[in-house]
Amino acid sequence: MKKESRLLRVGVLGCGPISQIAHFDAIRKARNAELYAVCDLADDLREKMTAIHEPRVAYSKFDEMLADPQVEAVVIAVADQFHVPLSLQAIAVGKHVLVEKPLGVAIEECESLRQGLRETKLVFQIGNNRRFDPGIAFAQRFIREELGQMMAFKAWYCDSTYRYTMTDNLQPIPLTSSQARRPEGNPKADKRRYFILTHASHLVDTARLLGGELVSVRARLAEKFGAFCWFVEVEFANGALGHLDLTIPVRGDFEEGFQVYGEQGSVNGKIYLPWFHKSSVVECFSAKDGQYHRPLGEDAHTYKRQIEGFADTILHSAPQHGANIDDGVAAMRAMVAIARSVEIGKSVQLAHVTGGV
Repeated sequence: MKKESRLLRVGVLGCGPISQIAHFDAIRKARNAELYAVCDLADDLREKMTAIHEPRVAYSKFDEMLADPQVEAVVIAVADQFHVPLSLQAIAVGKHVLVEKPLGVAIEECESLRQGLRETKLVFQIGNNRRFDPGIAFAQRFIREELGQMMAFKAWYCDSTYRYTMTDNLQPIPLTSSQARRPEGNPKADKRRYFILTHASHLVDTARLLGGELVSVRARLAEKFGAFCWFVEVEFANGALGHLDLTIPVRGDFEEGFQVYGEQGSVNGKIYLPWFHKSSVVECFSAKDGQYHRPLGEDAHTYKRQIEGFADTILHSAPQHGANIDDGVAAMRAMVAIARSVEIGKSVQLAHVTGGV
């Protein structure tokens, strides 16, 4: 991997699965970042990851990593319930933050984090890695520059019963520890909540990135044979109609994609599981030249590209392409609104929701 002369020194909090299968590799391969430090309470896990990825230093306590003046930015890759308090801790001592999605688990804590960030000039990015898929970025540019008025937007995220059959072959065998710190209870026990936080966080971020701000949602949920299906009618601020489909799992292949109909063209996108590191297949039809346009996304390691984008923003003041704090709060509101709409059977305004999913 060819590295630039100035590297962002990154410390990763959490040596669990997402760091093992995404962040460690991404930072080590990024052209402008260095895996400077790792941190985890679990001694066995931290020592194994240190041996494999060879950071310069390793810490057992987050306070100690934050106190290291050589650490310029941190990646927070721990359970969702810890995202906001640990992000607040990091920005309090002047560290730039990339936190895994979703931003948090409740609107109020996310709003408190936004308030805390307003008093700083730190770069804060959320790990919505789909934004760094070259195909999705191409679609975003086409929609912004050529589509004209948007009439309708559809997106779907359908996890597969065979997901782990595929990903087990793509990812390193995850190492676990009995010493790892976990949230109280079992966050995965409530499937409705867990699936929305884990999977709808991708779906609503793609909808906002390509379709614009969401105003209200009306959601229905079907639960059958151990599967969950949310159909969500969406109102966009630009007046476009929207439909989101979150189904987990489907008895078939993983399916994620989007369709957009506009004044001067249309867009079709098929997104792959990110672990293939394969760009989405995106075709944009332009009424101006009567042709389809399709990019070749030769580098689609979205976790590496999001670190590179994060570092470029910090080191060179490049525009932030990754999801920022406002995106994270808006996505949180959308997810809570979907949950509330299912509960009451009515349309819910994002601006009026409170609490968690």
